[in-house]
Amino acid sequence: MRLVSWNVNGIRAIIKKDFMDSVKKLNPDILCLQETKATNTDTLNALLPLNNYVTYANSADRKGYSGTALLCKNKPLKMIDSINEVDEDKEGRLICAEFPNFFLINVYAPNAGQALERLDYKKNWNSLFLAYLKKLNSLKPLIACGDFNVAHRPIDLKNDKANYNKTAGYTQIEIDGMDNLLHANFVDSFRYFHPNEIAYTFWSFRFKARERNVGWRNDYFLISENLVNKVKSANIHPEFYGSDHCPISLEINL
Repeated sequence: MRLVSWNVNGIRAIIKKDFMDSVKKLNPDILCLQETKATNTDTLNALLPLNNYVTYANSADRKGYSGTALLCKNKPLKMIDSINEVDEDKEGRLICAEFPNFFLINVYAPNAGQALERLDYKKNWNSLFLAYLKKLNSLKPLIACGDFNVAHRPIDLKNDKANYNKTAGYTQIEIDGMDNLLHANFVDSFRYFHPNEIAYTFWSFRFKARERNVGWRNDYFLISENLVNKVKSANIHPEFYGSDHCPISLEINL
């Protein structure tokens, strides 16, 4: 089974940038999208050409903001409403699907804000998210993927010292949030298989950041510890454009 996660930074924008060809080349069995920035109707309409997938969308109440989508070649057993447990402000940040052997959680975690004005909000959100994953993991193994809006370690961003505790995505509170997930027996699949590789998934549109590879690794596939021996590969795909993020993939025998 091949899973792909991609923060598309606007579904209506990326479909004008060879997105459909990119999906064809990536050929996922399950495709998780974040930051769709569209209503459920607009998201589903934009994704209609991918008619070999069953598609689900979760938009934010606020127009043009956040939003997630899930596309599956095989229909899940059921979709699980996670709004009241984690995404209580209805920002379209989660889609959870149950499959026979695992849960899949597609997540777009909050950004702490340019002036860190949402850092406390994100700390609380991370706590709710951790409790939610623990609850699901007690029932069956899980895969949680998406844009977690955090670089976990110095290797995961270009300028770690300049950004530490100053920039959203690299504060100690956010690093602790990821630590808490990993201490709860979830595994960062890319880092497990590539412990020393410098690879990024996000580059600012400013200052030719992507051209200069001044980036961050904000996108993850976290998996239950007991799934590690089933993983064939976990990779980052910077060769795909169209967003300020690139897709990431997980190949797993389930």
